[in-house]
Amino acid sequence: MIAALALAAAIASTSPRIVIASDSTAANYSPSQYPQMGWGMVLKCSLDPTVEVVNLARGGRSTKTFIEEGLWDQLVAQLRPGDTVLIQFGHNDADTKKIVRFTDPNGAYEVNLRRFVADARAKQATPVLVTPIARWMWENGEPKDAHGPYAATIHRVAADLKVPLVDLDGDMMAALKARGRLASRQLYLQYEPYDHIARYPEGVHDDTHINEQGARLGAALVATSLSKLKLPISRHVHPAPLDNQAKLGGPTCP
Repeated sequence: MIAALALAAAIASTSPRIVIASDSTAANYSPSQYPQMGWGMVLKCSLDPTVEVVNLARGGRSTKTFIEEGLWDQLVAQLRPGDTVLIQFGHNDADTKKIVRFTDPNGAYEVNLRRFVADARAKQATPVLVTPIARWMWENGEPKDAHGPYAATIHRVAADLKVPLVDLDGDMMAALKARGRLASRQLYLQYEPYDHIARYPEGVHDDTHINEQGARLGAALVATSLSKLKLPISRHVHPAPLDNQAKLGGPTCP
């Protein structure tokens, strides 16, 4: 009983933290890589100043390579009781060209997600599963589902293990549909030479990676879900507006 009270006091006295395990769509980027940004860079704009965001997302990683490279073990070693762990993978798990990244959505992918949940809980942290952010893909005038079997596995694991879920894939697809094909293009690395983007003088057509406005929208969608989940972290979450995303030239907050 005394030990339990001491632990509760220690948790209460520690600033709340959100730890992110993910890929390039959530990762941090240097100013030289602007306008590419990950939603993890601006999640802070929807949080109380007392909340620390530890963004351990790394570009090009799947659940498999995040484990194989020791990145997951490094994350677990840093966890503190009371931390919230956002887990978003899927883009690279589906990569059949760079086969080292690939996982079967009904095989290793599910096994890895279950491991992530168990390891976080063992450290008395709260895991939150996040479906991979939608790609800018369209078919017959509608956003095209790019993550079907992987998103389905996340939903299944979340339900089975009673893990909080953020459906970023579904929420982003809804946001794309609401904006329409042309306007939503402005959320991704979709530029022509006449846009005069220093990093892409010849233009770029990338339907996966998000720019500043896409990152801000993604973060606001994640925050909106977190605020509704009734988790300990939820009272520290104040979602940024979903419309009229700011463009500040970097990861500062309005």
